Amino acid sequence: MQTWSSVSICVLLAVVVRWGVSLNSYSGAGKPPMFGDYEAQRHWQEVTYNLPPQEWYFNTTENDLMYWGLDYPPLTAYHSLICAYVAKSINPEWVELHKSRGYESPKHKLFMRATVLVADLILFIPAVVLYCFYLTDGSSKKKVSTLFCFLLYPGLILIDYGHFQYNAVSLGFALWGVLALGLGWDALGSLAFCLALNYKQMELYHALPFFCYLLGKSVQLGLMGRGLFLLGRIASTVLGTFALCWLPFLSDPDHAMQVVRRIFPVARGLFEDKVANTWCSLNALIKFRSILSSDSQVYFSLACTLLAVLPSCVRLMTKPTFWHFKLALANSSLAFFLFSYQVHEKSILLVALPVCLLLNDLPLVAVWFLHASTFSMMPLFLRDGLLVPYAVTSLAFLFFSIYLLSPLEQCSEEQLRLGAYRKLLFFLPKLDLARIVRWKFYISVAAMAALSFVTAALVPPPHLPDLFPLLVTSTAFLQFLGTFIYFNIVQFSEPPSRKSQKKKKN
Repeated sequence: MQTWSSVSICVLLAVVVRWGVSLNSYSGAGKPPMFGDYEAQRHWQEVTYNLPPQEWYFNTTENDLMYWGLDYPPLTAYHSLICAYVAKSINPEWVELHKSRGYESPKHKLFMRATVLVADLILFIPAVVLYCFYLTDGSSKKKVSTLFCFLLYPGLILIDYGHFQYNAVSLGFALWGVLALGLGWDALGSLAFCLALNYKQMELYHALPFFCYLLGKSVQLGLMGRGLFLLGRIASTVLGTFALCWLPFLSDPDHAMQVVRRIFPVARGLFEDKVANTWCSLNALIKFRSILSSDSQVYFSLACTLLAVLPSCVRLMTKPTFWHFKLALANSSLAFFLFSYQVHEKSILLVALPVCLLLNDLPLVAVWFLHASTFSMMPLFLRDGLLVPYAVTSLAFLFFSIYLLSPLEQCSEEQLRLGAYRKLLFFLPKLDLARIVRWKFYISVAAMAALSFVTAALVPPPHLPDLFPLLVTSTAFLQFLGTFIYFNIVQFSEPPSRKSQKKKKN
């Protein structure tokens, strides 16, 4: 009873933090003619409510795709439609076709913020609670601490409740999928992940680990017996879920292809904004967009992504355990973020979710990465007027994570899984690798704090207007690349032993 009281307090505090952030500005507030992501979500409600599904993804006189045209899969459109019906019942002006463009009011802001919170309470937060209590090791106190830090992750809060999006929906479905697979409910896990993929196409970042884990498990069970039955059940679940989600668009192949073209645009280029991935960070030295044609950029980035994710996926297929699955999720999403085509800075949230799953196993590296992922979006928060929420939530997350999870005390070579590094660096003098990691953490946090201050307080030189955002993203990129290498090495190391798990419980 005392444990669940603690859980209730954690959830309540998480809701308070979320609502506190929601009182601030949002993307595109008072900035015509396009406004921002807030208006995009409102406009999708307008379009889905007033037009038939056959027109949602087509450019018509009633649906100008150049003005925040719908470019997410059907489940996002259905969610917008549900929100639109509620909005219509409160104030029809909020979803009036054409006339509601750029609509802004305190009541409408309250409604939009409430829709994010409701989705969070229904999908994301319950999945986090169940994961922390059923699929993490340690005492009840340790599980509550992990839960609180998971829910306090500032990146997701600032994007959904500040900038304004519904990432908790797709991430919530994905987390339900992870939870189901961890409990052995493979078909249910496949269903949940298909829903995540049909809500946001960026969930492809997690698709290969789901596929490789289930395929590896089926092979392990035997493809002439139970494994074949499992594979058939999963395939039926996937096909049935996709068919239901795409049902209004399957009557006409051209219509279905238009939806695909909208959710996978390739005309935007290798990257748009300043983002902490390989192509943007190397752009100062190598102008890939000038050297390669548009088609070549797509194929080159695809090849690099597949090469980067291949070792982790092969390892998962040969060792289909839940431990390897969690690491593969982190490695796959990082590979996609670092090397794939047209990555947005907000896509780092797709990496943050699997890293949150490792808070209990690898607390120092997880906390370090999650702090860096929030820092990488700092220029976006600054544009949205979210500097104060960014500073407060980042400091709160760092403080509570260090206080509750004790990551700096759990960083011996064994706990950090640095044995493989020791073997790789055999030619060097014997080094205290754990101490080096701790000092790198301190230096990294100090550098991120300094760059955050400089970016917020100083004006860049006129001839280098993007200097500070580029420094932020390049610093974050180096940390992401280091984390990617680390997680891959850990995945090829031996999994945590029962003995070390018992030590953690004590």
